[in-house]
Amino acid sequence: MALHPDFTRIPIAHRGLHSEGVPENSLASFRAAIEAGYGIELDIQPAADGTPMVFHDYDLTRMCDDEGYISDMDLDDLAKERLAGTDEPIPTLAETLREIAGQVPLLIEIKDQDGRLGTGIGEVHKRVAALLEAYEGPVAVMSFNPNTVAAFGEAAPDVTRGLTTCAFGKGDWPMLDDAARAKLGALSDYDRVGAEFISHDRADLTNPAVAALKARGVPVQCWTVRSAEAAVEARHVADGITFENFRP
Repeated sequence: MALHPDFTRIPIAHRGLHSEGVPENSLASFRAAIEAGYGIELDIQPAADGTPMVFHDYDLTRMCDDEGYISDMDLDDLAKERLAGTDEPIPTLAETLREIAGQVPLLIEIKDQDGRLGTGIGEVHKRVAALLEAYEGPVAVMSFNPNTVAAFGEAAPDVTRGLTTCAFGKGDWPMLDDAARAKLGALSDYDRVGAEFISHDRADLTNPAVAALKARGVPVQCWTVRSAEAAVEARHVADGITFENFRP
């Protein structure tokens, strides 16, 4: 299914429209994005029982001052956590879908569960697919892990799917060997996994592989734009932007 045009028409708020006192990936940040008329990008990590939680990191240190790993924690324990010293809890994807309810475009990133972008992807993509069966509104799902994208496509063939991509430099991806980084950086998995768009690092938009896909008519989103000047520059290549720390 083609990427809904609202994803390129409307700027996408990275982890919601977060700000001081409004934490990233919180229901408050999603309500703020909706009120401002922006789309929403969010991240998915599984709880211990596989429930899709809206959370970026693998551990709770940065956002909840807790050293636990989200995939080790059950729903009761996670319900007690609060985001960035506020009263905001970690939302489930189910709660989030009810809150957004198709009002704005929703871009969902399933975080890599393998550790090396390999085949150990778990079951969270199936849980996301099941929750989206009854969802109405512009939605797309993506992942850095090509295997997750392919498996999600099998589980939810009617939901638009894409690859989250970048240059895969050694400094940012030390767990990958040179061959894997080169393959991923060349976006060579795009056709194999049935992707329908890419969301690419704004710092690497001159990548020839991005130009090649764009020439084929592939929609190019980019992340993460943090100033009006950067937005103008990104738009020379990107069809749509994911932004934070300013309002485009």
